[in-house]
Amino acid sequence: MADQPKFNPGVSLAGAVDLEALAHQVKAEPGQEGGAPAAGGYVIDTTENTFQAMVQTSATFPILLFLWIPTDDRLFPMARELASAVNAMNGQVQMSRIDIASYPSIAQALQVQGAPALFALIAGRPMPLLQGVATDDELTQIKEQVLPKIVSMAQQSGVTGTAPYSGDPSEAVGDDEAAPAGANVVPPEHQEAYQLAQAGDYAGAAAAYAQVLESDPNDHVAARERAKALLLARSADADVREVRAAAAAAPDDVEAQLAVADVDMIGGQIQDAFDRLLDFVAAGHKADIEPVRKRLLEYFAIPEPTDARLKAARRRLATLMY
Repeated sequence: MADQPKFNPGVSLAGAVDLEALAHQVKAEPGQEGGAPAAGGYVIDTTENTFQAMVQTSATFPILLFLWIPTDDRLFPMARELASAVNAMNGQVQMSRIDIASYPSIAQALQVQGAPALFALIAGRPMPLLQGVATDDELTQIKEQVLPKIVSMAQQSGVTGTAPYSGDPSEAVGDDEAAPAGANVVPPEHQEAYQLAQAGDYAGAAAAYAQVLESDPNDHVAARERAKALLLARSADADVREVRAAAAAAPDDVEAQLAVADVDMIGGQIQDAFDRLLDFVAAGHKADIEPVRKRLLEYFAIPEPTDARLKAARRRLATLMY
């Protein structure tokens, strides 16, 4: 970013044993008392299994990559400040945190020699922003100047989507508030499905959540997570530009339209996904109503039940069916 003041990079200790890190090692999991700040809102944790899917989504909305070590308490304030700034932007940008101690291959791919490191990711292209712990002035610069610049650059590149919001796991819990007892705990019956999803086995997670629903059809969380898992199993690795080009080239092909609707949903463009499929049927494709209906019913499980877009889309779908 040529028009931004240059950052002073931190000192690289590549090849050395960082004894200081041992002194600052925290055993607690993110979100637990004394541990690193938890992901949530517009902040996600990315693994080797989900890295490629995350890169693909940067063709829909820009991403701030934060390479860190979530057991090093020296990095917690920076992680917290960045997350707060990103969440305040309401989906204009997503923050992806990557544990380079657990996934060193990602650090190697990005030529990162130590934690923390910060990148902007737009349309699959990483742009280095910072190496080393940010000073107060640098954090202010990132929040007030760099993040808006990332959004502006993304828009100039045609990347204008909104990142999906996640309520997990500390929604509405401030830094000084304690989460209620039992909050954010994965139910025992969800454990297998949750672990499969965390490992990037979305098809397996969807099947496991389906088993949960067989036992309790009213488990709305399982229904939502199954729908998300099915979506990612189909399209997490899709090339967004190729999918959109295929849909534009074949406007009468239901599979092409379903594929691009998946891309919209992954990118948080929920209204676009709903409208694309409903408009497709309304444009004279009533013979394809059944695959569209099934896909929309999956989508309907993902937003909050109070989302106004759901009521309108359900009403329109019912009108088109009869």
